[in-house]
Amino acid sequence: MKTQNPKSRRLFCLLTGALCGFLNGFFGAGGGTVAVPMLRKSGLDEKEAHATSVAVILAVTAVSAMFYLVRGSVRLSDALGYMYTGVFGAALGASLLKKISGKWLRRIFGAFIMFTSVRMFLR
Repeated sequence: MKTQNPKSRRLFCLLTGALCGFLNGFFGAGGGTVAVPMLRKSGLDEKEAHATSVAVILAVTAVSAMFYLVRGSVRLSDALGYMYTGVFGAALGASLLKKISGKWLRRIFGAFIMFTSVRMFLR
């Protein structure tokens, strides 16, 4: 993707962003599962793709959360208990990202996606 012309790259970014946003808004998660492979395809290395995916999903999640809150689909008080430890987990994960090889990061991410898929399929 790095050698693509600017118009093609822009279209790729727009379509990838739209798909990530749709998945996040529709399922409440999942944009990162699209973002990471697409960012890899655009030329980022494994760690850059994961870190950039988090930045993309931050904005997408904020918009999704706003819609859910405004429509009354979620109460902020229900989410607060998870936010405290979620922030800790996010800091821990970001710190560990620096210490793990791209190969192991790819394996762990793949295993997590497979585990989640099987678990959701069997429910």
